[in-house]
Amino acid sequence: MKIAVVCANGKAGKLITKEAVNRGLDVTAIVRGANKSAAPQSIEKDILDITAEDLKDFDAVVDAFGAWTEDTLPLHGVSLEVLCNALSGTDTRLLIVGGAGSLYVNPEHTACVADGPNFPDLFKPLAAAMSDALSKLRRRNDVKWTYISPAGDFQADGERTGAYILGGEELTLNDKGESIISYADYAIALIDEITAGTHIQERISVVRK
Repeated sequence: MKIAVVCANGKAGKLITKEAVNRGLDVTAIVRGANKSAAPQSIEKDILDITAEDLKDFDAVVDAFGAWTEDTLPLHGVSLEVLCNALSGTDTRLLIVGGAGSLYVNPEHTACVADGPNFPDLFKPLAAAMSDALSKLRRRNDVKWTYISPAGDFQADGERTGAYILGGEELTLNDKGESIISYADYAIALIDEITAGTHIQERISVVRK
């Protein structure tokens, strides 16, 4: 299976790439500069310049893009649209490293994590930008996308336990009442979805077991 990891030099991208390589997948990193990931081959290109030609040979494309500053937050939606347009009408899957702020906290799906009184003000603009990108993604019936939200506490340097719970649109807690997952365990779940999952045009979520 051939996969491409867009933004493979980022913290999440590196671990996803490493997990895929260790599973024996044929992995290509798509990066803006020198390839610093475990991928044996790379394409040096900005995410906004990616074309259908760049992605035509892959079975799956992972979008590990991240933006954190006020002026770059709109790029979550812009870059995702670029990838969707490049994959429109193809059988190539698109898996997006999503956010937790848009996970629902009630059965009616009228309230989200980011709406809660304890959600940090610092992260509200990021959550809003990623939620907007997801809303636009839901309208793309021409792309085989899967949006994967992490748990609320998404730990870059957390341990790799190898065990996780697969959830859906609602915030899921483990048996300890926690909403937590490491980047490493998230990478396991994402590669599992690529190799064995069937959640096409769905948002799923993952939490540490």
